[in-house]
Amino acid sequence: MRVICVCLLLLFAVASIAQNATEISQFRVERVDDQIVASSNIVFELPVAVEEALLKGVPLFFILEADLLRERWYWYDRQIASVKRHSRLAYQPLTRRWRLNVTAGAGREGGGGLALNQSFATLEQALSAIKRVSQWQIAEATDLAPGVKYKVEFRFRLDLSQLPLPFQIGTLGQSEWDLTAGVTAPLVLTPAK
Repeated sequence: MRVICVCLLLLFAVASIAQNATEISQFRVERVDDQIVASSNIVFELPVAVEEALLKGVPLFFILEADLLRERWYWYDRQIASVKRHSRLAYQPLTRRWRLNVTAGAGREGGGGLALNQSFATLEQALSAIKRVSQWQIAEATDLAPGVKYKVEFRFRLDLSQLPLPFQIGTLGQSEWDLTAGVTAPLVLTPAK
């Protein structure tokens, strides 16, 4: 009987880990005209507790980060560029619509620069907009030297520090709130044609 209980417990633990798996797929960095752009698909499913918080009106903040580094054998890699994109997802109960705000600055600060505001009928539509990154400019090609080895570190995470304080305390040590992923890709710039 104990063996069966232990096996079931292990099965549930593996299932919960697999459910919360976040990964970055189809990641590529390329030169488009005079820009270095990144594209990818982020694969994740919202855990039940996170979705329930959204339905109760708690907004979620997702952060995309990209660092462009020049590889150096004699010291730490040199940072050439660093960019962030903040996405705020919230449910509007009066209109029964999902609101997505995307900015270059932090969620509550508003950040300088451009902002994109979209409204969606379903949570799935809103999440698909967050999961898809298409030709996001991370640097200018003029900042890079041809033939030199660079690498791009790309990260995605749910920003728990932007949650209301009771949720921040409640999420400590809970793996279902951990939606993080990262990938590193090499980049060698070829001269423009």
